[in-house]
Amino acid sequence: MSQQPAPIVIPMPSFIDELVTRAGALDDEPARVGLAIALSQENVERGGGPFGAVVMAGSHVIAGGVNLVLASGLSIAHAEIVALMRAQQALQSGVTALGPLALYTSTEPCCQCFGALVWSGITRLVCAATTRDAEEIGFDEGPKPASWTEELERRGISVQLGVSGAQAREVLREYARRGGEIYGSRPPGS
Repeated sequence: MSQQPAPIVIPMPSFIDELVTRAGALDDEPARVGLAIALSQENVERGGGPFGAVVMAGSHVIAGGVNLVLASGLSIAHAEIVALMRAQQALQSGVTALGPLALYTSTEPCCQCFGALVWSGITRLVCAATTRDAEEIGFDEGPKPASWTEELERRGISVQLGVSGAQAREVLREYARRGGEIYGSRPPGS
């Protein structure tokens, strides 16, 4: 008999749900993005990557996520992917989404997260810091179409950029000041 492969498990830090619960209902865009930024800040303080994300339906948080690449050793464990997986899991287990789903992120999506958005069921994306901000501290955000926002909008996903960008940039800079590991970067041809 063939041996069954081990399941892939990404443990979720308890602080994610603690911050989400403490936040309660969030009635405006800056508060929603602020929760994603607070998640990214807490993750940095605990030795993780400087990215956070929240999936919401109206003012109700469906799920939060942080970058777990360092903790899990899995390159796919970006904050957006973690939040989307957790939201999809919550919705399949009976959580009701009252209205369309939106993703709030501490930084614009990298190429991986951009690709995931296309089929995620999200109808709105709101971002704080820019791709350039992440790249300025050393991250390689990968190849995205130059007109990535237009591509998402063409597919029915509205995009708003720069909400609370200064606050999110500060988290990125704090990560760099702490000597946070820049992962996922490879020289061309290697």
